[in-house]
Amino acid sequence: MTTSRTKIVIVGGGFGGLFCARRLGKADVDVTLVDRAACHVFQPLLYQCATGTLSIGQISRSLREELARHRNVTTLLGEAIDLDADARRVTVRRPDESTYTLDYDVLVVAVGMRQAYFGNEKFAQWAPGMKTLDDALSIRRRLFGAFEIAETLPPGPERDSWLTFAVAGGGPTGVELAGQIREMATRALAHEFHSIEPEEARVLLFDGGNSILGSFAPDLTEKATRTLQQLGVELHLGVHVTDVRPDGVTVTPKDGSPSTDYSARTVLWTAGVEAVPFARRVAEVTGAPSDRAGRIAVDSDLSIPGHPEIFVIGDLVGRDHLPGVAENAMQGGIHAASCIRRGLAGKPRRPFRYRDLGSAAYISRGNALLQAGPIRLAGLLGWLGWGLIHIAFLTGIENRISTLGSWLVTIARASRTDRTFILGGTTSPEHPYTWLKFFHPNMLPVGERETADRSAP
Repeated sequence: MTTSRTKIVIVGGGFGGLFCARRLGKADVDVTLVDRAACHVFQPLLYQCATGTLSIGQISRSLREELARHRNVTTLLGEAIDLDADARRVTVRRPDESTYTLDYDVLVVAVGMRQAYFGNEKFAQWAPGMKTLDDALSIRRRLFGAFEIAETLPPGPERDSWLTFAVAGGGPTGVELAGQIREMATRALAHEFHSIEPEEARVLLFDGGNSILGSFAPDLTEKATRTLQQLGVELHLGVHVTDVRPDGVTVTPKDGSPSTDYSARTVLWTAGVEAVPFARRVAEVTGAPSDRAGRIAVDSDLSIPGHPEIFVIGDLVGRDHLPGVAENAMQGGIHAASCIRRGLAGKPRRPFRYRDLGSAAYISRGNALLQAGPIRLAGLLGWLGWGLIHIAFLTGIENRISTLGSWLVTIARASRTDRTFILGGTTSPEHPYTWLKFFHPNMLPVGERETADRSAP
């Protein structure tokens, strides 16, 4: 008599899903890892891709290639959209909208979080987040495209609006983006234009708190604030961005003061996160409690109460105030794999214990923050520590070498090696700027298409 091997389905190829799959490699199980992009993205460096320091190939790697040596691991392209917890079946959607199903004995939910607009989803059109490779390339197009468009305009308010960049959210991603935009304007682009002075570009950073980088120690926050101000970033604290338009934002102070409008053609959103639809579906089907952001309440072993066969790891974990950082996802993936292995061996599961390895944030060349327990580094030492940590966790030796090389070039020279951006051809349905809609009449409501056709050159 033969018995089938345990089927493990991992949804999500981020840090949690990848580390879980690796630990289950060569185990006596069949693992299927499904991801909507079929690649692992090193999210902490997305902003460097967006600002032209690194290419998408340096911060991502095919999951199929990464896991090729584990013969018991299968990788599939698709987005999980539904769960039948009783039948233990996940429904997955292909890019062409068709679907397929995956049966499991154990399910690991590692789908992470997406950008949150707090009920204002319309903001996303003009204020992209920073969660995917698509986001990074969209932001790169907007950033470098803004300088190019400003070059074609005469001095005045319209040119100024193209040279104004608004960042909503003062956490690590927002700080990193703001610092990089100013550094890009003052170094890489400083001597390349004839009609404009890129150094005059304004970067506005808005946050609802009393300080930026709220998760860091106060002394590090103060140093980061001074560094950003020295770079020329304009900090606006204690405010919320309450409206986003093609040509600017409205900012409302928390103390009830009157709102202020800012003209800015480029708006970037890093103000919050929320669970993806599949995570909310998992909570609904299993009856697991979840918070406003969609984080799911789990038992001490990271399984859903009443469903020991379903693990939730990474940013989605709603217990013990676990941080939404890469280290939490990595450790959660390793823990879930350990629980599965112990179960196969007839051993009881152990509770998950998160080990805080610290936090880091890059501000500008030679300036970064590193906080790990009692260790607090800023400036050059923080920058060196930040670089070593990020190189260590990049997937693939080739990515580590090429990324280190790109950083060395950036240190030695002001130029950035990956600034190419594509505005799209006449057949592309996507565009970042309103003037391109005249080349895409199908994007307009039916009643406006004739006018667009007559206006098109």
